[in-house]
Amino acid sequence: MTPQEALSKAIELAGGKKPVAEYFKIKLPAVYQWEVAPPNRVLDLEALTRRKVSRHDLRPDIFGPKPAEPSRKRTRKAA
Repeated sequence: MTPQEALSKAIELAGGKKPVAEYFKIKLPAVYQWEVAPPNRVLDLEALTRRKVSRHDLRPDIFGPKPAEPSRKRTRKAA
């Protein structure tokens, strides 16, 4: 997912651009100007989406790539 796609997904999950603008207490045209998530908004956007869109998706240039999820292999105990 590109940062632009991540931003679109975050805005969609938040209910649209108007609710995002209201959440941040900024004017709606400001949200329309975002090409990628502004650095000072990334963590709040992540929280607003309940981490469905991560900081790593929104701004990999700042937070790096998304860490690999730990494998959930089950190990058997020796009998």
